[in-house]
Amino acid sequence: MICDRFTDSTYAYQGGGRGLDHETIRRIESVALGDFKPELTLILNLPPEEGLKRARARAGSETRFEEFDLAFHERLRRVYLDIAKRAPERCAVIDASASADAVAAAIWSAVAARFGLS
Repeated sequence: MICDRFTDSTYAYQGGGRGLDHETIRRIESVALGDFKPELTLILNLPPEEGLKRARARAGSETRFEEFDLAFHERLRRVYLDIAKRAPERCAVIDASASADAVAAAIWSAVAARFGLS
């Protein structure tokens, strides 16, 4: 199964972004998922200013999170990078400031390495 969000996003958005207690999120995660975790989590790392600039340039896309201030987005980034630091066995941090082709190549490299693909 492939998904674009998992509980790491809850820790980032509801925890880091909106201040929900980490322990509350952990307890809900424990009840809902037990010890289930993704085999690989890709974290696309980009300075918040650049990410917001890119998001605002996309016409017709969802913008509710882009409306939050820069501090909110900086907190999200810190949480995601902290998760990657605490779980390096499942997290791959990808430099998303590179070109789209370079980011795609880095993603493929991380996926191939994790799953033994050529």
